[in-house]
Amino acid sequence: MSSQDTQAPSQPDVPTGGMPRPQPLGRLGIAFAVTIAAAHVWANAFATLPELQAAGFHFGLFAVLCVLLFPASKTWWLRVAIDGTIAVTALAAAIYLYVAEDALYERGVEFIQSDWVAASVAILIVLELARRTTGWTVPILTGLALTYVVLWGPLVPGAFSFAGLSWETLLFRSYFGTDGMFGPIARISWTFVFMFILLGAFLVRSGAGDFILALARAAAGRMTGGPGIVAILGSGLMGSITGSAVANTVSTGVITIPLMKRAGFPPKFAGGVEAAASTGGQLMPPVMGAGAFVMASFTQISYLEIIAVSVLPALLYFFTVGVFVRIEAARIGLVPSPDVEPLWPVIKAGWHFLLPIAALAGLLIAGFTPVYSAAIAIAVTVAASWLSPNPMHLRDIIGAASDGAVSMAPTAMLLICVGLIVNVVGMTGVGNTFSLMLSSWAGGSLLLTIILVALASLVLGMGLPVTASYIVLATLSAPAIYGLMVEAELVTSLMLGASTPELSAYAMLVAPELVTSIGNAMSEADALTLLAALPADIRSGLAEGIIAPALLTSMLLAAHLVIFWLSQDSNVTPPVALCAFAAASIAGTRPMETGFAAWKIAKGLYLVPLLFVYQPLIIGTGIEPLVTALMAVPAFTALAAALHGYFAQPLSIPLRVILGIAGAAIIAPWGELWMHAAMAAALAVALGILWQRQAKNPAKEPVSAS
Repeated sequence: MSSQDTQAPSQPDVPTGGMPRPQPLGRLGIAFAVTIAAAHVWANAFATLPELQAAGFHFGLFAVLCVLLFPASKTWWLRVAIDGTIAVTALAAAIYLYVAEDALYERGVEFIQSDWVAASVAILIVLELARRTTGWTVPILTGLALTYVVLWGPLVPGAFSFAGLSWETLLFRSYFGTDGMFGPIARISWTFVFMFILLGAFLVRSGAGDFILALARAAAGRMTGGPGIVAILGSGLMGSITGSAVANTVSTGVITIPLMKRAGFPPKFAGGVEAAASTGGQLMPPVMGAGAFVMASFTQISYLEIIAVSVLPALLYFFTVGVFVRIEAARIGLVPSPDVEPLWPVIKAGWHFLLPIAALAGLLIAGFTPVYSAAIAIAVTVAASWLSPNPMHLRDIIGAASDGAVSMAPTAMLLICVGLIVNVVGMTGVGNTFSLMLSSWAGGSLLLTIILVALASLVLGMGLPVTASYIVLATLSAPAIYGLMVEAELVTSLMLGASTPELSAYAMLVAPELVTSIGNAMSEADALTLLAALPADIRSGLAEGIIAPALLTSMLLAAHLVIFWLSQDSNVTPPVALCAFAAASIAGTRPMETGFAAWKIAKGLYLVPLLFVYQPLIIGTGIEPLVTALMAVPAFTALAAALHGYFAQPLSIPLRVILGIAGAAIIAPWGELWMHAAMAAALAVALGILWQRQAKNPAKEPVSAS
């Protein structure tokens, strides 16, 4: 039996937000998909190609694959006419970019007719293919962004008014420019994203997915609410290699949701658990969807550092989901199942599936690039499969390569299209304007800014995939969150007497009454007044002079992680909750009911990011992140119990309020008093839990001897 025979059951026909399902490929289509995969592995691992031309061929090849997977019509002659034209034209546009770029610069960046045609056609094709693969929202937003530059920007009143550019300038920057559709976002697509999607496809084909589910069942099957914990562990581990929340939901949900239902969990709760856990898969290193790679490009922070600091937050998120599962299991009276395979035999039978992940981690730590590490991990996956009874043969390798290319096709068109939006944001200055307005609306409040970003992510998530939502929100609002975090640290530093040689001179010009306070203990009001009086560029220089560079880097990463986490909420938040709707189709429940259940269970998406900015979970050093995570455990337990209204038994309203306050107090920013307040609140939570358990299981009175 080949490894193909051990795959999970076929995925059900789940709703995907109005997006069509890809059509199956014939033999020629599979051969073409494998060729794309091989070309990308060669380009990433062995070749040195100009980035613009490499991104152009990435677009051309995946455009052809997209028209095979998402045809314009079921009528064969229309497919030949329309899709054939699109495929040939896309390849021609990629080739033209390669042959015409030098000539364009030699004539002083003056467009000729063929430049106009190639640039216009390439943009129209990526808009059409983005529509076919992800729906109408992304191409509409892209069209509005492009026309804002040349048509209606001057008509917009107020801060967002833009004088406008010519069509020639727009097309040059979009097609030939290094920041357009073939710019940084496309480079992320053809390098990091593709290689890790391909690695995930090889791992799944090798049988690693089955091993992950078996490992989860053996590890958690005997716990209270075991099937729910299995879903959490399985989806978390599966998501760490696939990076797709919806694919994670349908691939693991066909096993875990029926398992939870048979154990006694309500169907909508079972679907909600799977949706929430699968969403967490995109937060779990090493893949984290495409977001981690985009984040590395935006922040210039190494991918290894990003995934290293993301482990504890991801574990905390899965803990919050697990608390809801345990509480629900206690509420409906579930007992652990004794009929579970022991853990050691499962590990012994499938330990080799861990070798590719170990190789990937080892290579990253050793300093190799992520794309090279992924390529080696793919080879290790094939080699490790020969340690199992079902080794990967040529048919399995071809299938894995084809699966990776097919999975990548919609993502490639999405990222290239979003690159056009990011380019417009950069060339028009809309990002800076939005950040300033966001800070103004929030009145300088970091918490209110995060709430506004959360609302914006929810609205964007109704039409954008989570990666696109993160890219747009990070471009617009990351500077605002980062700026407020830096300002808070500057205020604290000034209050402690920090200063720079230039600060007194600047203060003499803008706030002479505060000059004598500089370098000494300063009140919070005076520090805020001084910072408000300084121009933005002076504040930036002051931050670089006072705050340690490592702390500034951590703050920048924390700001982006907040947005990345909040952008995941569209997976589980009605009215558009793709993961929840996919889970509902498996659970046989109403989509909206399952969506609300998932939204309730996935509260960690909103709670954990608060620790990024108010506690040292990301910006801490030494053991501070670990201490923060440990203190968050009783906090999230108390908050989940308060929200669910149950722990060992039903909670009264006063006790729910007390637990909610105690949980919030543990993670609240208390400054130097934080540890004392956290310990007191943790003690209150512990006493509440013990009281609950005692009330549910009172001590039996001794039997009389008479």
